[in-house]
Amino acid sequence: MKNYTITVNGNVYDVTVEEGAAGAATSAPKAAAPKAAAPKAAPKAAAGQGSVKVNSPMPGKILSVKASVGQAVKKGEVLMILEAMKMENEVVAPEDGTVASIDVAAGDSVEAGVVLATLN
Repeated sequence: MKNYTITVNGNVYDVTVEEGAAGAATSAPKAAAPKAAAPKAAPKAAAGQGSVKVNSPMPGKILSVKASVGQAVKKGEVLMILEAMKMENEVVAPEDGTVASIDVAAGDSVEAGVVLATLN
């Protein structure tokens, strides 16, 4: 048997694979519960981080940024447009506030869960 540590979408798994006579796997790999992922390098430092984080709902590409730092926004107001699977998705403010930071720019590729902006 061989043990491997595999990272999938930021989740770390320990996997054990049994070897057959010819060295090929004879049974499906058994995956353990995900372990906590190793901390990643901090994203671009923003001038002022807000208390409310706006995360990417899915992987994709930022097409445009509609809000700017210091702008007052209402709940549901569009902050940016995220293209995923050839569809344009609006990323909106989760609550009323002021934009404290915009952590991405048009053209950036992002993963699910990445902080796109923060609000105060």
